[in-house]
Amino acid sequence: MITLHRISKDPVFLPDPEHEWERAAVFNAGAVYENGRFHMIYRATNIGGHARYGEYINQLGYATSDDLIHWERRQEPIVKNDVPQELRGPEDPRIVKIDDTFYMTYTGFGNRFPGDYRICLATSRDLIHWDRKGVLLDEENKNSAFFPKQIRGEYILLHRRHPDIWIAYTQDMKQFYKHTKIMTPISDDWQSVRIGIAGPPVKHPEGWLLFYHAVDETNAYRLGVALLDYDDPTKILARQSRPVIEPEMDWEIHGFVPNVIFSCATMETEDQYVVIYAGADTVIGAAVVDKTDLIFEEKDRI
Repeated sequence: MITLHRISKDPVFLPDPEHEWERAAVFNAGAVYENGRFHMIYRATNIGGHARYGEYINQLGYATSDDLIHWERRQEPIVKNDVPQELRGPEDPRIVKIDDTFYMTYTGFGNRFPGDYRICLATSRDLIHWDRKGVLLDEENKNSAFFPKQIRGEYILLHRRHPDIWIAYTQDMKQFYKHTKIMTPISDDWQSVRIGIAGPPVKHPEGWLLFYHAVDETNAYRLGVALLDYDDPTKILARQSRPVIEPEMDWEIHGFVPNVIFSCATMETEDQYVVIYAGADTVIGAAVVDKTDLIFEEKDRI
């Protein structure tokens, strides 16, 4: 069975009470591994990031690390809540690098009316200065990332039309077509209520490796893993029947939103897949799996 192994029994990244914008929670971070260094863009809030705690404000911070344990953070957010679609702030960034440009999809939370959250796009060359491109899909939607390369001349976007995982295609990142549902929840299971992607897909010898989050009837969030066809990622080649990681540590069980492991980042190093994840919507942890151990069992192949 494929399992993600925590690199530490403690969180690897905590809120900073000296910074008002990130004093309560840091979570749901996008990340890339570039030039031998981990770069993380994380969601931060001034109070708990759930409606029960009040009108929290999301902003995106930036930190880097050589070992996933020791991080250097910038003192100010790199993306703030300063445009109408993001009055309550940007949420849940996911980042891919295509050619020499970083593409960050994230949720723009406006809160001007019910369902006012949209998938937005920003681009950057240095991961610090971002050029907003606006709303990608003008509908209630979230949990989105591009594939890290074009396939047959098209960019491919993963997104979530509740409660399922979908794919859409585009040639210009403006007009999207061929929206296709590719994965659905499974009843009476740990993934029975809704599912959405974790980090962007990464290459695997047999296809695209996709970690995803899944929610059960108790609102517990776990991560699962699936394998998508390399040339036609609407085809699911395998889907593991058991989660790869689930809340077990105290900081994953207790926090602003209990019993949550949620990820926006999957990275590939020479010999491992690395997953950055949030514990209970409050702190950030990291887990890895050796590439040699990432083998789907025959019973999970489709």
